[in-house]
Amino acid sequence: MNEAENDILNNIPRDMKPSIPAGLENAENKDIVDYLFSNGNRLLTATGAEQELPKETQNLIAYFSGGEIIISRTHRYDGRVLAFLDLLKKRARPMRVPFYSDLGLVSSIYKAYESRLGGISKSRQDYDNQMQKDFVDIIAKAAAQKVSDIHIEVADQTTIFFRIDGSMQPVLEYNAGWGESFVRAAFASSDMSNANYAQNEYQSAQKDGRTPLRGTKDLYLPRGILSIRMQFNPIAFGSRYVVMRLLYDNPSEGIKTEQEFGEYEQKLLMQLRSFPTGLVIVAGPTSSGKSTTLVRNMSLMLKERHYEINMITVENPVEQKIFGAHQMPVVNTTNEEQREEKYTEALAAALRSDPDTLMVGEIRTLAAAQLTVRGALSGHNVWTTLHANSAMAALTRLLDLGIEAFKLKEETLMRGLISMRLFKKVCPYCRERLIDHPENPAYGRVMDAFGELGLQQVYVRGAGCEECKGTGTLGRIKAGEIIITNSEFLRLALAGNTDGAIRYWLEEMDGRTLKEAAMSLMLQGIIGVDELERWVGLLDRPGVY
Repeated sequence: MNEAENDILNNIPRDMKPSIPAGLENAENKDIVDYLFSNGNRLLTATGAEQELPKETQNLIAYFSGGEIIISRTHRYDGRVLAFLDLLKKRARPMRVPFYSDLGLVSSIYKAYESRLGGISKSRQDYDNQMQKDFVDIIAKAAAQKVSDIHIEVADQTTIFFRIDGSMQPVLEYNAGWGESFVRAAFASSDMSNANYAQNEYQSAQKDGRTPLRGTKDLYLPRGILSIRMQFNPIAFGSRYVVMRLLYDNPSEGIKTEQEFGEYEQKLLMQLRSFPTGLVIVAGPTSSGKSTTLVRNMSLMLKERHYEINMITVENPVEQKIFGAHQMPVVNTTNEEQREEKYTEALAAALRSDPDTLMVGEIRTLAAAQLTVRGALSGHNVWTTLHANSAMAALTRLLDLGIEAFKLKEETLMRGLISMRLFKKVCPYCRERLIDHPENPAYGRVMDAFGELGLQQVYVRGAGCEECKGTGTLGRIKAGEIIITNSEFLRLALAGNTDGAIRYWLEEMDGRTLKEAAMSLMLQGIIGVDELERWVGLLDRPGVY
């Protein structure tokens, strides 16, 4: 046993109770099994259960809801066993002192589980393709936790990660053969994809939640999943890397109030929604909250105008349902070139459909940018998103795509620029004050910027607790910057005087940068200094502006 293995076994938090009481240690397997399943105790590592393990690993270890752990004594140092124990520790699951037994007891546990279900469950009998069932099962587990993305890496073994609140968390491990079959099944289940699966090529696919998986009659994605976007990539030192973006039916209903912007930003957004015409751009990197912000503001605009406006959206694909809007998806495409062509066609059709407000899911090409600007020039209210690092960069990005500067110079056309990030909130139950950690690298920077009072107000992530499941963070919150333009700001920006435009915005228009917004959240104890510096840079360094 190496040092890492010894560390896993010796440093896992356990309560004082053993998995099997002293009086049962030498009992018959049947008696031990009866004890483990008594009082509503559940086997969590069974097929289809919360902590489902691959069949091969089920032969080595069993884990129950009460924290009981049964391990084959000849496999106590097996890498699969150690990896699972380490996963339990990271997820702060209850753990008793493991009971080491022969393989017969472990096998009896799983047989008893199946007998209690009356054999293999119905969902495992109804469909011929086991891998498609596994595909749906994993999507269901992710959806139950409101996971935004699933990452699957197939190498010497298959590892599945869930992105939860922006963090990648390993949740399942399988062998490489299972992973290869799973990836092929996911590709084969899609509605829109390249004609044939090719392991060494970059491919994309999409599955609509309203239709059964391809090749089946009644196997659907879990309820609440609108669609899944999939990207298949070959990787070095492995065979495949797949990323699945889950698009929920109506995620805006599940958005917590504290995840939205603060009062300062909400007032500016309300002012932008009140404009009858013009262009508003929402910018940010991937997974920064652009789409949610766009949908949220479209829903609020409809409500504020008593649903008396014709709102049309053009999206590829439709990500979230907006009550009261006419949402036009881009359909019947099999490759990127067709998608761009159909996107432009749908956008042109939307402009001919008498819209009051037009929402364009994302501007990626010059053709889409030109149609979007044309919509604003012709007297429509247009909101869209762009991949850009800041509010100012969104304007620069439009110019880079090829939009002529003179078309954007009027404030009645170029209404607003929005940029944002999602910051993890420190867990209020286990957070620790920075002033108690002078060894922290940020201690001096906070002291220089805010003095001793700042040190008392600023927190760092704690060791983790039951409330945050051992992560030290609990949910996320938005911070951003919003520019409501005027003619002078646009004149400076479009003339190439970016520094002058920024200075004018901050000094004359009472602007507030993303870094300043994030510092406000930090001084309120909502986010930690480490999270702030992760997204906006070190405190003693200038920000984007």
